[in-house]
Amino acid sequence: MNAQSPSADKPLLGWRVLVPRGGPWGDGVAATLRAQGAVAVIAPLINFAPSADQATLEAALADLGAGAFDWLTVTSATTVDVLYAYRAEIPASTRIAAVGETTAAALTAVGYRVDLVPDDDNSAAGMAHQIIALESEPRRILTLRSEAAKPVLTELLAEAGHDVRSVIAYRTVGVPVTERIAKDVRSGRINAILVTSGSVAEQVHEQFPEIPERTVIAAIGPWTAKDARKAGLGVRVVAEEQTVAGLIGAVSALALPHAADEFVV
Repeated sequence: MNAQSPSADKPLLGWRVLVPRGGPWGDGVAATLRAQGAVAVIAPLINFAPSADQATLEAALADLGAGAFDWLTVTSATTVDVLYAYRAEIPASTRIAAVGETTAAALTAVGYRVDLVPDDDNSAAGMAHQIIALESEPRRILTLRSEAAKPVLTELLAEAGHDVRSVIAYRTVGVPVTERIAKDVRSGRINAILVTSGSVAEQVHEQFPEIPERTVIAAIGPWTAKDARKAGLGVRVVAEEQTVAGLIGAVSALALPHAADEFVV
């Protein structure tokens, strides 16, 4: 079998796939890609800075540990990183809602439990509607979010009569890629770019102004696809299952769009 002949167990053989985040998350995605035959190119496009108001965050986490909330909502794996960095304690009396399977997996990976994941709509709105359906009485809810995130979750829960404290957990900042990565994207040597959030989409558009049409832009779900298209990206693949496995699986169903210099080092 040559480098251009994928197989059932190596469906991504010959692909070069850009992974837009580093750290344990990026390493895990890269390992999954390699297991399917791809060359994983880890190129962090975003990083996360502490909240500009750390005192408010620390006070909220202290109240969380003291049992002040009935629910904690977690809308990203990055929020999990913040909880873990602060060694936040979550008492058994506080139920934890994760926006999707990826966030739920991040919670369990560091020792937190997960009490709710939306059945269908893995979005802030979907999570809010499911909590509202479960809770007929007003509850105390802590929503941790990115500085850039819209307060959709907070607003829906508050409108339903719940006592909501919304706290910014982190800020998202762009990370410039190397010239080699930029060149590889520009030339088409990168066959696919994984887009896992609106922030990643914005950085892809900003840092790679010349993306060949044959390059596959793959979004992890419909909400991310919507953000990516709004940022000006031509999304080719949208994962039906809003997980990394679902995203990689959706890409592996495509034929490889080889670049002219695909195997030139």
